[in-house]
Amino acid sequence: MTDMSQASRAVVLVSGGVDSTTCLAVARSEGYELFALTVNYGQRHRVELEAARRVTAVMGVREHLILDVPLNRIGGSALTDDLDVPKDVSFEEMGSRIPVTYVPARNTIFLSLALGWAEVLGAGDIFVGVNALDYSGYPDCRPEYIEAFERMANLAVREAVEGRIRFRLRTPLIHLTKSEIIRKGMALGVDYKLTHPCYDPGPDGRACGRCDSCLLRRRGFEEAGLSDPALAPVA
Repeated sequence: MTDMSQASRAVVLVSGGVDSTTCLAVARSEGYELFALTVNYGQRHRVELEAARRVTAVMGVREHLILDVPLNRIGGSALTDDLDVPKDVSFEEMGSRIPVTYVPARNTIFLSLALGWAEVLGAGDIFVGVNALDYSGYPDCRPEYIEAFERMANLAVREAVEGRIRFRLRTPLIHLTKSEIIRKGMALGVDYKLTHPCYDPGPDGRACGRCDSCLLRRRGFEEAGLSDPALAPVA
């Protein structure tokens, strides 16, 4: 049987953006011992790795693991290949198609890594900040995908098959708007100045303000009646 000292462990996928940081705060508020996983997948916005380090450093994470998985060698996405990141796309269009910023099988790869680490840690809960409302149309953010992955996880690993752990894929933000996510994070003490919003930052790391990620984030803060503190330089 899993040691009771490990019963409250959780693996949290952390990218350094609003959603994953808020998800980490939710896990912290529920009393989990936090193990954060960030993936360096060859993304053009690698500045998010520094944001993930900043976030995990102040949020009581026991261990922050950064894994190198060079998905840029596969390509097929504006985030990992020599393709233009779309700019100034309307919100209506964002929800109508799968954009070129979709990274092939990204969440399946990330969640598989998290599952492997969770099995080693004896952690039954995996948190991921996917969202099915204010997002860019990615198929691996939908509730039916999450449900399917959880079923697969409990068929795939020894600790589950032998009855020691029942894995749960926790998605506390999946049915929230971006403004609701931001309000939740603020209530949980998240400092969004530590996060990073952009798919296509400039050489100085500043957000472009025009990609889907920037536009969705800006609207979220505006609808929450707040200004985005990440627009100011991080000390």
